[in-house]
Amino acid sequence: MPKLKPGTIIPKSNETAFINAGIAADVDARELGSEWHEGAKPASEAFEPKTYAALVAMKRPRGRPKSQETKVFTAIRLDADLLETFKATGKGWQTRVNAALRQFITEHPMGH
Repeated sequence: MPKLKPGTIIPKSNETAFINAGIAADVDARELGSEWHEGAKPASEAFEPKTYAALVAMKRPRGRPKSQETKVFTAIRLDADLLETFKATGKGWQTRVNAALRQFITEHPMGH
């Protein structure tokens, strides 16, 4: 069983029976048996090609959109007080460290 979120309430057996009785009484909520599953088709077969293509085009990817500028993971050793100062500014502190380093490079050009 997957790890549950804090505060998840699992119904007791008598509550489950009450819930299932409510589902059984609702004509619009039915169990999908093996007969239904055997007749089921993938969406690509159930819809006209044009309709299916439109549905696929509407699908959005999950998560944050990819940035044009990708970041590179690195490990760097910093003085504890410096790190704590940035962390104390809250969420986004790594972005602010990046901006501070960029500003330093702009103000102090380094010869290559």
